[in-house]
Order: sequence, then structure tokens, then C-alpha cells
Amino acid sequence: MSYQVDITIVGAGVIGLAIASQVAREGREVYVLEKNETFGQEASSRNSEVIHSGIYYPKDSLKATTCVEGNALLYELCQKHGIGHKKIGKIVVATDDAEVNELEKFWERGRGNGVNGLRMLSQQELRKLEPNITGIAAIFSPSTGIIDSWTLMSYFVGKAGDNGAHVAYRTAVVGVDKTPGGYKVSVEDRDGYFCFATKVLINCAGLQSDKVAGMVGIDIAEAGYKLHYCRGEYFSVGGGKSKLVSRLIYPVPKAGEAGLGIHVNFDLGGRMRLGPNADYVDTIDYRVDDSQKRAFYESAAKFLPFIAYDDLEPEMVGIRAKLQAGGEDFRDFVISHECDRGLPGFVSLIGIESPGLTRAPAIAQYVGKLVEEVLHNC
Repeated sequence: MSYQVDITIVGAGVIGLAIASQVAREGREVYVLEKNETFGQEASSRNSEVIHSGIYYPKDSLKATTCVEGNALLYELCQKHGIGHKKIGKIVVATDDAEVNELEKFWERGRGNGVNGLRMLSQQELRKLEPNITGIAAIFSPSTGIIDSWTLMSYFVGKAGDNGAHVAYRTAVVGVDKTPGGYKVSVEDRDGYFCFATKVLINCAGLQSDKVAGMVGIDIAEAGYKLHYCRGEYFSVGGGKSKLVSRLIYPVPKAGEAGLGIHVNFDLGGRMRLGPNADYVDTIDYRVDDSQKRAFYESAAKFLPFIAYDDLEPEMVGIRAKLQAGGEDFRDFVISHECDRGLPGFVSLIGIESPGLTRAPAIAQYVGKLVEEVLHNC
């Protein structure tokens, strides 16, 4: 184990790549290890590709603060570097009085989080903005948008590489051991098994991040780091229906449910889809369950009266890495330098679920500051 690097990042999703682009620089050896064939093969590419504004999350939580900050940073990044995006806005629509009460709570929460431009819409105002939507009140979030996540990740890969970082694909971390000067990382790639040393180890392993924490000796159950897989399916919408709405359309989230509800989203080409739903599962399986089509149709028809059952076609599945199990209360992201556990130089990022894409630049800045403190004290 003669080879030593400065920083090792486990996982080449959007968070790991954003951090790599933040911490890489001349004279510093930075490696990103990715078990898949290329970057962004899991949650980072299997999502709604929405630039969120920060409506839903409790005030002062990491999810709230990094979302509001990340929203502004991400738009600035996209504009500066030509990354495909559109600020199309989002409407959260209430269809009955009970939902209006919940809607008002989210409006107050969003304002408290510092979300810019939020408006409560009456039924008449909703009809002016989206005449083909059914609802009695709504929140309009003008700062919500959509992004080409693949181009964003490609930008981070390029920036990290330009600054001297290396990304190793088809390279799985199989063990981690604490050493006096950092960590011994055991990996397996196409050529076999080998080990190397690193001063700083950043765990951005997404769906496997609790397992990586376990490798270094953290009791994930005691720490509250155990992840729960939450599956979300998407159905594309045909029949020319994409021309009938111009913004992202969301229902009011239901208390106790794992997701934000089946909603309307678009890609940058204008293709419309519904999703995702939210079902806790024990295994990772990316096959779309066509039997969910009826449930998708019935859910969307409450606020999209123009939708027909035959408009829907299976598209894709994503898996969220949630810290809370089904029925449990809100859990915030874990972004922690684990020095208090006797693991200086080990940084955990666990439960970074949607909208992690929006938060990637803000999280990268946050972790970058942690890393500079660690290296300064090494």
C-alpha cells in the first residue's frame, strides 16, 4: 500500500462529481471511484430533472438551506457554462378545501425558507395561468425549472479533470480501514483487487452510502444511517397532451407519504411525463411495473382532466435513498465530518435524495470547506 492520494470520493453521481470539481486543484491528488460503467447511472439520472425552489422543507434544515442556495447557484452555473435548462415555473394545485389548508402551510414554509417570488393563486388566477388544470387554489413558484442533468454532470467531470482529478469507472470499493494517516481503501476493478491510502475519504455512494459508512466501522443502525429504498416510476404522456400545460404541475403532498405526489414534469425537448410514485422496496429493480398505469391515471386525472388512460406509456424507474422508513417523520440530509466518531478525514453524505440535483453546487461548497479544514489540520 505504497500509493497515497489526498482525497478520495466514493461515487460519481451528481453530488460526488460536484464535490470533485470543487476540491480538485493543481498539486492535489483527487480520485473519484465509481462502480458503474460511467457517471450518474443511478439516482442522478433517474429523476424528474427539476431545479427546485425549496418550498417543502422545515426551516433551517440542510434540505431547505442548500435548496434555496443551490437554486440560485445552479441557474448561475447553467447560464455561465451553457448547460441546458429552462426556468418554466411550477404550480402546486389544491383540488379541495382540505388541500387548500395544507397549501397555505407550504406557502408559509416556502416564504420562511426565503423562496423568491412565491404567489398564492385563486381559482381564477390559476385558470389564467393554466386554463386546462382543475383546481380551486394553487401556489406558483416562478423560480422552479428543469435541467439536463447529464450535461450538468458532464460539466462537473470536465471541470474536475481540468483541475487534475481522476475518475475511475468500474471500480468498486470493497473495504475501508482506518490508518494513522487516513484510510486504506480496498477496491476491485477489471484487473483485480488492490489497496491504496488516502488522507480524506468522502462518502457520496448514494444508494450504497450506508454500506460504505459501515465499512469504516460506523454502526449504521445506532447512527441512524440505515437507508431505505423508495422506488418511483414514470409514465410518458402522449396524444399531444404536452401542449395543454406549460409549467410543472404538482399536487399538494399528502402527510405521511414518501414523495411529493405524482406530478407533471417535462424534459427540455418538451416531452411530458407523470411521476414518480413512491413505494418502499427491499431491492433495486429498474423495471417499470405496467400494472401501476391505472393508479397513475387516476391520480393525475384529479387535476389534469384532459388525460386519457391510453395516453400513458411506461418510461423509467428511479430509486431514492431515504433515511426515514415508511410512515416515519422528516429526516434531514446527513453531511458530517465524522471526527467525533474517531474518524477524522471521513466525510459522510447519506440520504441525499431529491432534490439533491438542485443542491449539488451548494453541497459541494459546503463539503469543500470541510475538506479544507481537514487538510489544513493533517
